[in-house]
Amino acid sequence: MQQLTEMDYAFVQMESNRTPMHISPIIFYDQSGINSGKVRFKQILEVFAGNLHKSAVFRRKLAGGAMGLDTPYWIEDEDFDLEFHVRHIALPSPGDWRQLCILLARLHARGLDMTRPLWEAYVIEGLNEVEGLPANSFAIMLKVHHAAIDGVSAAEILSAIHSTIPHPKPTGMADKWQGEKPPSTLRVWSNAYLNNLKRPLKLLETVGGLVPGIIRVNRLNVEHADEPKSTAFKTRFNHRVSAFRVTDAIVLDLAAVKAMKNAVAEATVNDVIVSVVGGGVRKYLQAKGELPESSLVCGAPINVRAERNSNSIGNQVGMMTINMATDEADALQRLRAVSEHARESKAYSSALGTSTMLELSQGLWPSVVGIGMRVATLAAVSSDLALPLHTIVSNVPGPQVPLYLAGARIHMLMGMGPTTDMMGLFHAVISGAGKITINFVCCREMLPDPGFYRQCLEQAWSELEQAAMAKKPPSKKPGRKKKAG
Repeated sequence: MQQLTEMDYAFVQMESNRTPMHISPIIFYDQSGINSGKVRFKQILEVFAGNLHKSAVFRRKLAGGAMGLDTPYWIEDEDFDLEFHVRHIALPSPGDWRQLCILLARLHARGLDMTRPLWEAYVIEGLNEVEGLPANSFAIMLKVHHAAIDGVSAAEILSAIHSTIPHPKPTGMADKWQGEKPPSTLRVWSNAYLNNLKRPLKLLETVGGLVPGIIRVNRLNVEHADEPKSTAFKTRFNHRVSAFRVTDAIVLDLAAVKAMKNAVAEATVNDVIVSVVGGGVRKYLQAKGELPESSLVCGAPINVRAERNSNSIGNQVGMMTINMATDEADALQRLRAVSEHARESKAYSSALGTSTMLELSQGLWPSVVGIGMRVATLAAVSSDLALPLHTIVSNVPGPQVPLYLAGARIHMLMGMGPTTDMMGLFHAVISGAGKITINFVCCREMLPDPGFYRQCLEQAWSELEQAAMAKKPPSKKPGRKKKAG
């Protein structure tokens, strides 16, 4: 039994029929190396069953709680049923990319059963006409609630159900898992009483620790006082979301993206991705006649774990803001601007402390956090109040070594993230198997033409590639040596 952190519980409080709060990795598999030619659904169930002990997420559910005065608990589900969580579906013929995106969007828009362990897996077959996939491929879409994992721990769950060799031998380790009873009412309320006594002290301690960081931030503000500041405004993506979603993605060669960052000194892979998203958003809003004069700003979640390990569960993330340079038409200049803004944002985050939000939440009553978020969102939706962020770009490095499930090799990874009121457009970026994908999820009313937005992203990438190639000096051919006369 383990109590949720205040940050984890915030994602539970944000859950609604319109805003399901789960993360959805999608894994595509190549079956060409399997002797039988096909992985059976029964084999996939056996893989899950044999690896449940590798992550606490699989068999724990929510219990307890104290009417918002304290956070609930994770307990081991006595009635855990694997076949409820792992499901088998197929695309209708012909099974192309558009049909797949429609299916993924519909599945992603459905909330999880909050009375059971907060995950589901969909084995998807019938991908016969999906361009870029090997013949006879299948996919698995995982849905895991944000209260249970963040992007980094999601990658660790992927590692839990895969192996580095096609057919690993059974480890022979006994699964000593046992179910648990929900916490008693006495335990729930006594712990709530003790925790609430500690919260004011924790808040004072955290605020006191922020003082040196605030001083450092003020110094940075003085140093950059002459630079233009971003102004807060709304776009079509910053309003109340509906219950319906659209999704699509572009797939890039990871080596090409890594090479692209060399076009600008000190640029990173994440800078390249943010500049491509910035270029895509610019093109889309420009086509709608809605491009603001000032640049849009994205939120970029950052890992604040001291180290990555298989026991790291829950949310341990901070948030960095990056100016996307959507006011810059030139692709290379946009990358240069994004890289500079990202370095400044990292300096601010470092000065203030990347785990500030996580630490502050520990000093607040859970009900206060939830009510505060809802009131702030309602005020922003129902007025001209604008938030300093316009979209999310979440970049999670995936496994860079070959991984297998029941003999099928991972061919490609994608990810889908949650959308909320005032934040109706989410970009999930994940790398692996030599590729990097930029997937976007959006409220359907805000983005009725996802195919067009995908084209905008593709054009932004193409323009950056062309600009980077044009910058390269032509290679000199070795001159011929003169013959001795």
